[in-house]
Amino acid sequence: MDLNLRKAILANIDGNNEEQLEATILDAMQSGEEKMLPGLGVLFEILWKEAPENEREQMLSYMAQGVN
Repeated sequence: MDLNLRKAILANIDGNNEEQLEATILDAMQSGEEKMLPGLGVLFEILWKEAPENEREQMLSYMAQGVN
């Protein structure tokens, strides 16, 4: 069985607007379910690829503050 989770997640959110993406993110965080983590990872991957270098640095700063 060939399962490409990244492609499945991208297909699931294809065409979503900002409001829908926010709802997806909030739902994943509020549910606390482990099965939601891959989807958040794919969304983060998109964010990282689209963000300019200075915004990536800011994201890393936020993450470092959040884990300390």
